Amino acid sequence: MDKYRYDSEDHLRVAIITGAGGGLGRAHALLLAQLGCAVVVNDLGVTTSGEGKSEKAADKVVNEIQLSGGRAVANYDSVVDGDKIVQCAIDHFGRVDIVVNNAGILRDTSFQRMGEKQWDIIFDVHVKGAFSVTKAAWRYMKEQGFGRVVMTSSSSGLYGNYGQANYGAAKMALLGFANSLAIEGQRANILVNTIAPIALSRMTKGLIPEDFEEVLKPEFVSPLVAYLCHPSCEENGSLFEVGGGWIAKVRLQRSLGGIAIDEEGKVSVASVADNFEKMCDFDDAETPSTNQEAFVHIMEAGEIYQKRKARM
Repeated sequence: MDKYRYDSEDHLRVAIITGAGGGLGRAHALLLAQLGCAVVVNDLGVTTSGEGKSEKAADKVVNEIQLSGGRAVANYDSVVDGDKIVQCAIDHFGRVDIVVNNAGILRDTSFQRMGEKQWDIIFDVHVKGAFSVTKAAWRYMKEQGFGRVVMTSSSSGLYGNYGQANYGAAKMALLGFANSLAIEGQRANILVNTIAPIALSRMTKGLIPEDFEEVLKPEFVSPLVAYLCHPSCEENGSLFEVGGGWIAKVRLQRSLGGIAIDEEGKVSVASVADNFEKMCDFDDAETPSTNQEAFVHIMEAGEIYQKRKARM
């Protein structure tokens, strides 16, 4: 474990963990502190639906860290006020190196029953919150030539889940956000990755069978976060599913596709239908990782179009 400590360098590493008063956030905060990070334990102290406010959750985690000889400070600001959270890190520790966007709430209901408020509050906390905290920390990371950011997505975004159209959409938005930041930050050594965890927490209580709870403890997720945030880790722009001690990198896959341009240089419903089976054939599938790679077949289709139009 000494190899992956954060205090073996000549300066302090400072981590902000949002939603760190319990569950995954608490586990992340405790492990990073154990490895030598100074930690800002952010938690508004709300219920799983985002109601109420309490300082107890953050204070309790800070107390745990300090009793173990670690360095930590509690922060009770909402994640939409990211500048306040980052300023807390600067005021107490002088820098910010790591942001783990973990804070989240649930407002589950069927789509037919879902109102705009249930939609908007999920995006405010998960997406705007991650934007706000990361944006405030970004300039400090860029100035110091180091930063690590972890977004928290979900299998509900990757695969869908009944009653979670709002939550699933927000969690996929975070993946797109992370992918773009990974490109923008790489030159400044700001690396951005995403996890889709499954672990026992207030938000999953009652959804996981009791005899399986021990396997899905949050402490089995946090080592991946600690590794992705470590200076020695060069992973960037990646997504990992993680839970129960199992970790897997996830990537986009697409079929080789089919050309729907007919001999007259037109795309019609009929030409789509005629080639649909080929478009959906994942034999010899490919895994593009950049916009440039994704555009190759469209360019090829453009050349075919030009040739067929020229014959007309």
